[in-house]
Amino acid sequence: MSTEATLTESTSRPRRRFRLTVPSAFTILFLLTILAIGATWLVPAGSYAKLEYTPASSSLTMTSPQGEEKTLPATQKTLDGLGVKIDVEKFTSGSLTKPVSIPGTYQRLEQNPAGAADLTKSMVEGTIEAADIIVFILVLGGLIGVVKATGAFDAGLVALTKKTKGHEFLLVLAVALLMVLGGTSCGLEEEAVAFYPILVPIFLAMGYDAIVCVGAIFLAGSMGTTFSTINPFSVVIASNAAGIQFTEGLWWRVFGCAVGAVVVCVYLWWYARKVQADPTFSYSYEDRGKFEKQWRMGTEGAENIRFDWRRKVVLVLFVAAFPIMVWGVMSQGWWFPTMASSFLAIAIIVMLLSATGPERLSESQLTTAFTEGASSLVGVSLIIGLARGINLVMNQGLISDTLLDSASRLVSGMSGPVFVLAMLLVFFVLGFVVPSSSGLAVLSMPILAPLADTVGIERYIVVCAYQWGQYAMLYLAPTGLVMATLQMLDMKYSHWLRFVWPMVLFVLGFGGILLVAQVLMS
Repeated sequence: MSTEATLTESTSRPRRRFRLTVPSAFTILFLLTILAIGATWLVPAGSYAKLEYTPASSSLTMTSPQGEEKTLPATQKTLDGLGVKIDVEKFTSGSLTKPVSIPGTYQRLEQNPAGAADLTKSMVEGTIEAADIIVFILVLGGLIGVVKATGAFDAGLVALTKKTKGHEFLLVLAVALLMVLGGTSCGLEEEAVAFYPILVPIFLAMGYDAIVCVGAIFLAGSMGTTFSTINPFSVVIASNAAGIQFTEGLWWRVFGCAVGAVVVCVYLWWYARKVQADPTFSYSYEDRGKFEKQWRMGTEGAENIRFDWRRKVVLVLFVAAFPIMVWGVMSQGWWFPTMASSFLAIAIIVMLLSATGPERLSESQLTTAFTEGASSLVGVSLIIGLARGINLVMNQGLISDTLLDSASRLVSGMSGPVFVLAMLLVFFVLGFVVPSSSGLAVLSMPILAPLADTVGIERYIVVCAYQWGQYAMLYLAPTGLVMATLQMLDMKYSHWLRFVWPMVLFVLGFGGILLVAQVLMS
């Protein structure tokens, strides 16, 4: 064979590009469960004594590392004697509802490793523990199915895209800013799952991709929660557990939230503009067809669907469900059962409205639409349960407190600036182990906040380190809400990592700068 022929053959042969294949969300969580089980064999078991308030007896209950309970009077003297630097009113008023760790009480315990049977048992128990969230998601799916069956989505989407032509990003910007505000004020996270069904078809019709949808909702909401200002599930409970008022350090968090909002909006604008100009730029372009098939609603024939008063009322009812939910969470103390109930009520009203008129749907069509809509979100529900199972394995294996004790020993005695940067990284790691913001707050703050006193800095700085470190991890931690979000949109984890890693670096870098500035100015 001649040299020319060899060159021709080699140049015409397509190049093979290396592509990293990341398993599905279910497989990733399954593997993480196995790793958690392995960790219960390798990490020494141990626990802190825990303290909680018992309203029935108006007393404090202290549980030793060995599980022995002791009733103590609910007084400030009791807390001071235990070294718990928290106002007793935080316990008696209900501000602290979860057991808090008692400093200086960590003890090594007999190893309690998980076995092979715990692999599936933890998955089942985690799903049971997340039952309230799962019911909420299934009812949401049912509501979506009913509204979709009425044709209101398609007709409304066609009308909206005509009015927003040329100004598409303004809607993305508005959604992102609302999510930042929701995150910083009330920790809008799991509840944000409800926003995808209404916004994803709209963003698709505007020429965007799945990542813009997740970015405007999950990423923006997470940025707001990262720089929580008055979020009761993050900064308020962490400040209570640290023995300080949540208003301490407030203006630092307000400044951080403002900068974070600008950064996330600019990042979304850059990415959305690129995708709209060239769809092949999309990080999830390979799955575009499948994604659009699942979510695009304003397709062929939608222009022929009459956007009559009945469909307008259906859309108004559907959209109204979400501000009602936010109002209920922020001002009425709603939780998932109440939110699910409100969504179910709206679904029933839509069913009754759609069962009348010239284009009425039959009872069979409506109930089938509800069940099919609910079944489409079963995968999302199971993902939440599997993630909870990983945390159960670590808690039952008694290794979470061991990791916390090791972290406290690691940072003890460091100088101020080095201390806060080390704390940022400690909370970054702990965010994977304990992805619950309130859970990590009550476990870690009574132990780590007093360390600030030993290095001469304010405790609110440790609270800021907790926020910025943990949430930098929760942008990408499979044990958090990420997997449920990606499962809902059928997006690969690798695509999300490619998009979100600059934001993780921003939070760690910018957060580190703010922490050092707080130390130097305190």
